[in-house]
Amino acid sequence: MNAAPTECPESTPESVRPTEEELARQRAAITALGHELRALVDATVRTVAPAETLLRAADGVRRLTGQLTGRRRARAEIPAVDEFPGGVRMYSPVTGVGSPLAPPMRVTPDGNGVVGRCTLGIAHEGPPGYGHGGMSAMLLDELMGWACASAGTPGMTVSLQVRYHRPVPLETPLLVHARVTGTEGRKIFVDGSISTEDDQSVTIVTADGVFVAPDPARTRALFPDARRTS
Repeated sequence: MNAAPTECPESTPESVRPTEEELARQRAAITALGHELRALVDATVRTVAPAETLLRAADGVRRLTGQLTGRRRARAEIPAVDEFPGGVRMYSPVTGVGSPLAPPMRVTPDGNGVVGRCTLGIAHEGPPGYGHGGMSAMLLDELMGWACASAGTPGMTVSLQVRYHRPVPLETPLLVHARVTGTEGRKIFVDGSISTEDDQSVTIVTADGVFVAPDPARTRALFPDARRTS
């Protein structure tokens, strides 16, 4: 979707936007930090260390957090390292390589839709050894949105119906598929599924959703800081 930017204190004027080299360096640093934070989260939810060790670790993390000084972006501010709409989202909780929460899922075109590849870790656990059902819904919702954009009809989720056929195993490479099945006015109908890479013939979660393409005025209201892409 295309949304015209508006002038606001948090916006970065085009004349001082980062260069491509600066963006690449910043994204590389964000990726490296995200990787280490995910490793820390994994160690945190796995450890059986005694309380004294955990308290020392908490003090160390507090000191590290104190190093992230300077201005912090506002709630609706689009990071300079992102391409919104329709591009890189460094801090997405699903695909963002800078997010300590993300798997992160890698998305590529796949025939008439898109495919995502990721592995859920212990931090995403619901029942012991299996992913939380909400994680499956989040993976599907994200990828179904990508499918809309890939089909040239970007939209936002109106409804999402998820059916869990089997539990989703942790620490197992997953394949997530999504494709647009039809449109009706501004409504976009999308199907999605999750399987494991080792046994793609067995679908463990399926979903169908309805997305809607906001009109330009609504888009500008929702995302006033979005950068013009055309």
